[in-house]
Amino acid sequence: MNIGILGSGDVGQALGKGFVDRGYLVRIGSRTPDDEKLAGWLASNPSNSTGTFDDTAAFGEIIVIAVKGSAVEDVINMANPENLAGKILIDVTNPLDFSTNPPGISIWGGESLAEKIQNAVPDAKVVKCWNTVPNSLMVDPQVAGSKPSMLICGNDANAKSTVKGILEDFGYDDVIDVGDIVGARYLETQVALWVRISMARGTYKHAFRDLAE
Repeated sequence: MNIGILGSGDVGQALGKGFVDRGYLVRIGSRTPDDEKLAGWLASNPSNSTGTFDDTAAFGEIIVIAVKGSAVEDVINMANPENLAGKILIDVTNPLDFSTNPPGISIWGGESLAEKIQNAVPDAKVVKCWNTVPNSLMVDPQVAGSKPSMLICGNDANAKSTVKGILEDFGYDDVIDVGDIVGARYLETQVALWVRISMARGTYKHAFRDLAE
């Protein structure tokens, strides 16, 4: 299966390697696909590719969007919404506001980024996922002998089932479906708390685990 990843930063590259290691063909999309920052990723992942957002969205059977929250609207437009229609679109973005210290959330009490994406591409099957862990824990997650829970949400039950299977293949043993795409409001605001805990602990390698009887 072909995976198109919109975003060439640390998150996109980490997830790209995770998919490659599990037998998927991956194309990473960027404004500058020939940039040398992707040369190392390509060298380590032969048979895969980079491209523009447009051709990456056309290539992928499943799409991952992994860009800064402030870039989401532009990237969706550059990817061409027609290329995303009917596809599972895994949204890893967060609306972080870096004008404050610590960073806060730029969206309060309104639509989440995931809802904005779903509204921009109504025929896509948007699933919010992976946004509550750092890139170091997105694949084969382990923290102090335990694994974080992974929270997901979206409107399409079959799409969420597919994403849950991918997560389990990536090493997660506790995937929690919190409901429709409106649930992304809570997943995205959770990240502001994660940032504050990071500052208190002095490490970004931490994550949440839900404990239940």
